[in-house]
Amino acid sequence: MDFSTLLAQAALNGLVIGTMYMLMAIGFTLVFGIMRIVNFAHGEFYMLGAFSAFFTYAQWEVPFVFCLVIAALTIGALGALVERAIIRPFRNDELSGMIATLGVSVVIQNAAVVAWGPTPRAMPNVVDGVLSVGPFTFPLSRLVVIATAALIFAVFWFFMQRTRTGRAMRAVAQDADTALIQGIRVNTIYPIAFAISVALAALAGALMAPIFSVSPFVGLTPMLKAFVVVILGGLGSVPGAVVGGLLLGLIESFTATALGSLVADILQLLLVILILLVRPWGLLGQKEA
Repeated sequence: MDFSTLLAQAALNGLVIGTMYMLMAIGFTLVFGIMRIVNFAHGEFYMLGAFSAFFTYAQWEVPFVFCLVIAALTIGALGALVERAIIRPFRNDELSGMIATLGVSVVIQNAAVVAWGPTPRAMPNVVDGVLSVGPFTFPLSRLVVIATAALIFAVFWFFMQRTRTGRAMRAVAQDADTALIQGIRVNTIYPIAFAISVALAALAGALMAPIFSVSPFVGLTPMLKAFVVVILGGLGSVPGAVVGGLLLGLIESFTATALGSLVADILQLLLVILILLVRPWGLLGQKEA
């Protein structure tokens, strides 16, 4: 494989991984921006989305588009229930709320081990074949992931910018007390925000299921990388999550291709430390007054 082909493959892999990080980080930063908590169970909702896609697509042979819809709706509904039953009682105590999400993470992961076992499961590709562009060949399965993730983000962005609920969520993120005075039902916005957040994580898991194996433990790394992304892009910044996710994916892919995965992980951590030292509010985050 010549150097240009190697670079093209690394770029494609970086975009695939980056779109997954992007979706995870958007959900992660959405909850923090609106509810002011860090959801330590975010990776487990990714895992549930992956299992949802595995069962609906690989075993029940449901068309993959509907698998994505099923994953988003079912995991989103579960997220709304978790917010109402577990997180809401700790709304005035952010630390306890974060500890509660850690408990949710442990419960979901262990329940998945009991229900489905710890053994990783492989899922077939959604699309076979390759796209040839000159000397380069790109697997269609990975191009579908990138295109689908871009479409999901476009729908999310339209929802946040153009719909009444989306504008209400942005108002709550800016100032919940002022939003309440203006007549926005904050108690309704919180479960919606949490549901959308975990639905995005579930969609990321469903998209990655054909590429990576599916197991109860697949959510840890994406959750940690989402945390890295929001540090890079700025906690609470959706554009920062997009830029940070794609940037981290490309850096990880190119570095792993050139120097190995261990060096890639080290460089990512060094990059986080550098960002915290130079610009602690992130690349696109806003400096607090």
